[in-house]
Amino acid sequence: MADLVYHPAVLAAAEAFNHRQQVLIDLCIQVQQIPAPTGDEAQRAAWVESQFERLALADIARDGLPNVYARLPGKSRSPALLVSAHTDTVFPPQTDLTIRHDPAQRRLYGPGIGDNSTGVAALLTLAETLRSLPPPPVDIWLVANCGEEGLGDLRGMRGAATRLNGQIGASVVIEGTGLKRVVHRALGSRRYRIRVTAPGGHSWSDFGSASAIHVLAQVAAAFTHLHPPTNPRTTFNIGRMGGGTSVNTIAQSAELELDLRSEEATALHAIVAQVLTIVQGVQQQWADQQVTISTEVIGDRPGGGIAEEHPLVQAAFQSLAASGLTVHNSLNISSTDANIPLSMGIPAVCIGITEGGNAHRLEEWINTDLLPVGMKHLLYLSWWATHWLAGKA
Repeated sequence: MADLVYHPAVLAAAEAFNHRQQVLIDLCIQVQQIPAPTGDEAQRAAWVESQFERLALADIARDGLPNVYARLPGKSRSPALLVSAHTDTVFPPQTDLTIRHDPAQRRLYGPGIGDNSTGVAALLTLAETLRSLPPPPVDIWLVANCGEEGLGDLRGMRGAATRLNGQIGASVVIEGTGLKRVVHRALGSRRYRIRVTAPGGHSWSDFGSASAIHVLAQVAAAFTHLHPPTNPRTTFNIGRMGGGTSVNTIAQSAELELDLRSEEATALHAIVAQVLTIVQGVQQQWADQQVTISTEVIGDRPGGGIAEEHPLVQAAFQSLAASGLTVHNSLNISSTDANIPLSMGIPAVCIGITEGGNAHRLEEWINTDLLPVGMKHLLYLSWWATHWLAGKA
């Protein structure tokens, strides 16, 4: 990798980031100030599209999801490199997006500033930087995708994988934080909405009529007695639960949302089977009282991964070192947009641009001093990946 990292044009571009820290900060803020809750990313997507157009990239398009696509032409069309960053945040449209800068602590505070405004800013900065370099040996597709968070269920990356099917040979997924980690394994998950309907009625005059809340509470209590394995690590969580209309009404409907995760597909399938068995058992207990329990899959993130020894993983650590960071194989498994290419057998890693904290909270923050370092890392890794792909063509 060294001969590519120290290519004069790449090295000069990387060193230039040291003098662009304020520009990077300003761009992160500019992205963050555009609301983009999951399912309502259109405003931010339109803005990203305008930035791609300003850079005069090729094949710029915005689909109906909405994802935004642009291609940096290389000497060969395929196998191309996909570099992506998700545009959505977990915050609703009415969230106060006021930014607070604390120079003494080198921190920038604001909802969504790290996840994933910084990632989108990095994607745009990479595009601008690559435009100043010689053409890479293969095409680079730059995608600002929607629907990564929560119930978005990675729909943006699924759409991108379908649209670019057959063209992509490797993928680099950008998150704003987690600079010193390399995610090379995809954490599989299954999410359910479990809904109970029952006759209900008045709490006094209809006492004894089946209550949807009582039945759902029985289901939830049974879930708490699950014993998932610790190896492979497997987890469950009831994230939301509610129903009914008033304190003196026997509830006619109630529902909960359940999150199941595992490092291994077989263990995930096993805990899914246990959950469905519990639901079926409770349903049978209440069937003669006009109770119905339904299950709906609201999230299904596939697993996958590449080995620690894979060239893309090792290149990620080398690019961190070339950027001035000493990292001792901080390998991770996580649920990211990289789940999709990894599940399809496409080599992929997810990397961060800086360090931060309080993710998904109003007081989310990033370390501003590390932004130039993270951009070097992204540039080095992307440039290396295009050469690696060219060697596979």
